[in-house]
Amino acid sequence: MIATRRDLLKAAAAGSIAAAVGGCTPITAKIAERDPALPLPTGPVDPTARLLARTSFGHRPGDIARVQAMGHAAYVDSELAAKKGEDPRFKELLNRLEIFEIGSSDLEDFHKEEVIEQLHQAALIHAIYGSNQLRERMVDLWSDHFNVYSLKGDTAFRQSTEDVAVIRKNALGTFPDLLRASAHSPAMLGYLDSQLNRKGVANENYARELMELHTLGVHGGYTQTDVQEVARCLTGWTIENRFLHRKGTFRFDEDRHDNGEKLVLGQRIPAGGGQEDGERVIEILAAHPATAKFVASKIVRYFLGSPDEAWIDRTAETFLATGGDIKAMLRPILLSKDIETSPPMIKRPLDYVASSVRAVNADTDAGTALRAHLTQMGQVAHGWPMPDGYPMRTSAWTGSMLPRWNFAIALATGQIQGTNAGELGTTPFEATHGRHPHESDKALIAACTGKDLKTALALCLASPSFQWR
Repeated sequence: MIATRRDLLKAAAAGSIAAAVGGCTPITAKIAERDPALPLPTGPVDPTARLLARTSFGHRPGDIARVQAMGHAAYVDSELAAKKGEDPRFKELLNRLEIFEIGSSDLEDFHKEEVIEQLHQAALIHAIYGSNQLRERMVDLWSDHFNVYSLKGDTAFRQSTEDVAVIRKNALGTFPDLLRASAHSPAMLGYLDSQLNRKGVANENYARELMELHTLGVHGGYTQTDVQEVARCLTGWTIENRFLHRKGTFRFDEDRHDNGEKLVLGQRIPAGGGQEDGERVIEILAAHPATAKFVASKIVRYFLGSPDEAWIDRTAETFLATGGDIKAMLRPILLSKDIETSPPMIKRPLDYVASSVRAVNADTDAGTALRAHLTQMGQVAHGWPMPDGYPMRTSAWTGSMLPRWNFAIALATGQIQGTNAGELGTTPFEATHGRHPHESDKALIAACTGKDLKTALALCLASPSFQWR
């Protein structure tokens, strides 16, 4: 007899999940009172399982043994090369989506809601099925760093081009190339109102975020005058909308450009430069030491889970020495012992859903039913309205525990249409956690003992220890 949802929640409350809410009854009332405290995992860290958790959206059956056999260095180099061919299922699912086959101007014939749903589906397909998982991780990082909100204006119709030609193309390339591509991106230009930026009435939105969030950081040494001067440099950078032209693409409008002399971060930009004024700004910002440190801090936090100053300084030095080579910055971090000893990092909802599906070897169409669970947890692709991207801090996501538990139950018991768990090849605990249990797991193991397979699997997916990577 398969346990009911109520039975599973009771079992969860009686076992390790009870620690997350401070008691065993009733769970929903506890959630309503406050966000649950999420216990940090304890006990020894498996180095290979940790490396996979940081460089991918979770292990699939056999991944940990494969990486152990090939060695960490060979695995990291393979992931940095990102040359593995994609799975047929991945190609099949992406080929169903019109957003990657139709130009942005033609997409405007679709309903915005339909385009956004396909964007959400594509993000899940890439996270779950993408063969080059480190690249998918970097797409996740850069999509927040260069955040674009799909619900603003016509942004959704330009987002698929942004994903492919800006983020994905440059995810493991160089930061200056990534920055330059973003600066010319119609999705970014529209989101931050660059089409309103013209001589005499400069709009500062993009100029400010370019320095505060994309390059120098809020403490990067720029002034309000620098913001105004950068905005002047970028006047005329807009989106094509003229008749008989390719609408929705980047366009420089000479008539809207302020051709006067500017001074940016102490560097003189002569009058009469036209579009080159903006290009020069990108060069100045991309090569600035503050940018190197700010970008380094993002990378270090993403992979090590803490603002380790020694690693930030070392990574910033690599940025400056290599012209912002992303692979060169990543490799020392990923091969360091600090990956193993760094603090646990909470799985954000996309990470949690993808790692769950991968751990149970599920086949999924990433359809409406699966996406509904991700929506309940609060993290859909391009759904963060502010330009700073979805937060990384733990406190931002502990309030999503009840929908996580509901998802765990639905996935384990086959209640998500279009998503079906496969063969585990091992115990539910070892399948989900990628290691043998140790002393700190005894409450979870006790809760699973005597339960049917689906109940035990749901408990493992909902357990506090599975919420971390």
